[in-house]
Formats: sequence, C-alpha cells, structure tokens
Amino acid sequence: MALTKTDRRQRIKNRIRKIVSGTETKPRLSVFRSNKEIYAQIVDDVTGKTISAASSRDKDINAKGTKIEVAALVGKSVAEKAIKAGVTNISFDRGGYLYHGRVKSLADGAREAGLKF
Repeated sequence: MALTKTDRRQRIKNRIRKIVSGTETKPRLSVFRSNKEIYAQIVDDVTGKTISAASSRDKDINAKGTKIEVAALVGKSVAEKAIKAGVTNISFDRGGYLYHGRVKSLADGAREAGLKF
C-alpha cells in the first residue's frame, strides 16, 4: 500500500530526528510549514523547553509579499529572539520538508540575522 503524503513526511521527520536533537548549548531550530503559514521554534530537547518562536502569523512580521519573502522574515525574527536569549549556534531540523523554497529561505534569513548552523 502506498504511503500518504503526511505519512511519508512523518517517516522522513522521524529519520531526521534520530540524528538531530537540541541541547542546551546547541538547540534545534524546528520548522513547520502549512499551505498558508510557516512556523519556526528553537527548542532545547533535553529540558523540553522552547527558547524562542516565530511565525508568519505574528503581529510584528509584515505578511506582505511572497511566501518565500515572508519565510525569510520569520527566520530573521526567530534568530533575533534567540540571540536575545543567548543562543548563537543551532542545529537545523527541516521537519521532513525538502531544503528548498520556503524552508531554505527561512534558514537563510536566520543565518543572515546571526545564527550559526
């Protein structure tokens, strides 16, 4: 039986999460992408706490422009919040999505704002 799109993504996500996990010194930047919005959060998996988060639904992010441009703004926003919290090095969790388009744009925005992957 063929896998559904969500089952396939979940399988890839589990494969990535076996390798990528966030620690206190190097937390994980997790990306979730829906059809309309994009969400990012920086997580310390050891304590189970979210250090910072941003999404395209936030008031401070101007959601005008293409989805790729908005994703870059979300990346910058989450990076700025993380740097205020004292985090500069992260591991990137693409969440089962291809590193392309909005996911790549978010990562580039975070790098531009000062995060190191």
